[in-house]
Amino acid sequence: MAAGFTDKGITHWQTVSISPPKDQNAGTATTEWVNMAKAIRARIIIHTGAWAAGTAAVTLNEAKTAAGGSSQALEFDWMYTNDGAATSPVKTKTAVTSDTFNIDTANSIYEIEIHRDEMTELFNYLNIAVASPGANADLYGIQMHLEVTMPGAPAKQENTVV
Repeated sequence: MAAGFTDKGITHWQTVSISPPKDQNAGTATTEWVNMAKAIRARIIIHTGAWAAGTAAVTLNEAKTAAGGSSQALEFDWMYTNDGAATSPVKTKTAVTSDTFNIDTANSIYEIEIHRDEMTELFNYLNIAVASPGANADLYGIQMHLEVTMPGAPAKQENTVV
């Protein structure tokens, strides 16, 4: 019996730590620009630790160059969170107002998913900006998981089980 899969291309995931876990005491976090040109989508994960009391607004930006040339805010409507239950796999889909939301709860996960076709044409670079949570001991880190295409991958791959 033959077992296999058919796809128009092979993809893989790449993980990038774009803001390592740290105390953002009165600081802002603006990540490096990530090239989305060969990406299908990006999943951005913000994981909080201790959270003293602040609120920190999260926004996404898109740009034409790796240096942030012609940058502008990127529209997005949803984020997902387990709000205070970091070990829970259950996340709630939460509407985003004016393309921003606040991280404000200890031991939480906040996820945003952006598909490449949601970005403006010729804007291939994406970054995340998190405003200052105030003069508090607020800890978080940000990772991005990119689903990217593998150039030259065969259109069809078959595996045969004898």
